[in-house]
Amino acid sequence: MATFVYCLLVLRTIRRADEMAFVPHLSVTIGVLFALASLGVLIYFIHHVSISIQADELVARVGKELVEGIDRLFPEQIGHGQARPIADAADAGIPEGFDQARPVGSVTDGYLQLIDADALMALAVREDVLLRVVRRPGQYVVSGRPLVMVWPGDRATAEFAAQVNSAFAVGNQRTSTQDVEFAIHQLVEIAVRALSPGINDPFTAVACVDRLGSALSRLAQRDMPSPYRFDREGRLRVIASPVTFPGVAHAAFNDIRQYARSCAAVTLRLLETIAVIAEAAHRTEDRAALRRHAEMIARGAREGLPEDEGRGGK
Repeated sequence: MATFVYCLLVLRTIRRADEMAFVPHLSVTIGVLFALASLGVLIYFIHHVSISIQADELVARVGKELVEGIDRLFPEQIGHGQARPIADAADAGIPEGFDQARPVGSVTDGYLQLIDADALMALAVREDVLLRVVRRPGQYVVSGRPLVMVWPGDRATAEFAAQVNSAFAVGNQRTSTQDVEFAIHQLVEIAVRALSPGINDPFTAVACVDRLGSALSRLAQRDMPSPYRFDREGRLRVIASPVTFPGVAHAAFNDIRQYARSCAAVTLRLLETIAVIAEAAHRTEDRAALRRHAEMIARGAREGLPEDEGRGGK
């Protein structure tokens, strides 16, 4: 477009009359060079678009975004997490009467995109309160429904509620900034659509399962963030709503498992992927979650695949 505008401006300077003619040769030469460069950019653009809309390229791009999100968010830090294991609420320092905490509601509807952790911690320290975050990024919030619970409850004034809401970014769509499940749901959506009768593309679904397996293998080796966050003096200030590995595994496998019941290739790849992830998992609850999904996949295969050979039997 810039080349087109430039050529129009140069064209206005060209005059041809009997008494005087003027042709800006240098400007015309530059215009020709710009036109050749624009042609090269157009060829590159067509090639780039034709490559980027391919299913495998799209799956790879979303998978890379998922891995980057895991590297960025785990371990997640809001204040200072507790290094030692916490057995119960008393051990964490939750005061008695916390069940009388008052809610602070959202002022708008939409998807929670971002929580300003530093602002929330600073607010809790300044007001000397304990906050329990009810929602986490990626979840839908309804106007008037709780975002956080505040203790002592008498601190939940209108001004305090406005400050709390300023630490939460709510929008019309989910983003991957703090929502690791967003990229997982994108891969799951691609796989589910590929398994629909109208498309019937199990190879794309297998590619999605492979990317999910790569991401969950990384996640299984990371430390899950503690829900208890402390200030610099060691006082409990924020109780977060953390993402857990069993929850992420459920988001990754549950929908694909149901749609792949009658597809042997995807079912087998799901089981193979779970086996690969299990090798990286070191927590008992993570391995139990993987085993539970493997059993559900095997049970669905027995119901959806009529032939023993299709189920991997002898």
